[in-house]
Amino acid sequence: MKAAIFGLLVAALATTALASGNHAGGHGEAMAVGEPGNKADATQTIRVTMKETDDGKMIFTPSAFKVRKGQTIVFAIRNAGELDHEFVLDQEDKIMEHRAVMEKFPDMEHDDPNAIRLAAGESGEVIWKFTNGGMFKIACLVPGHYDAGMHGDVTVLGK
Repeated sequence: MKAAIFGLLVAALATTALASGNHAGGHGEAMAVGEPGNKADATQTIRVTMKETDDGKMIFTPSAFKVRKGQTIVFAIRNAGELDHEFVLDQEDKIMEHRAVMEKFPDMEHDDPNAIRLAAGESGEVIWKFTNGGMFKIACLVPGHYDAGMHGDVTVLGK
């Protein structure tokens, strides 16, 4: 029993550390990919579908985006698959760190403005302001989904 409680405590601490780590609002550090946006300021809506394919791949459609620095985007996301999927937007090294934690804690709950987890058939949105130019990633970090192809690229063009 003590081992089970200890395990739950470790999982809770790891979740808290990840949620507050380098995310917007955590330890005063801004995210390189940008910041949560206001829907009223959005200049574009990008519709993204998440699903599995008949050949076993897991995909975002579309999987590559080009936006402008300073632009606020509404990502309207729909899970058209049969499994839970995530849409996580971040710089590649942060995606890989998050992916490693998700491998250890696959049922970890998130409350990050740059991410959303949707059950089959659900829809939601991420509203994001891109404050820096550069190359960033989107990914599904449910264990095995990234490896099955569920990731993509976001290019933020500077002004």
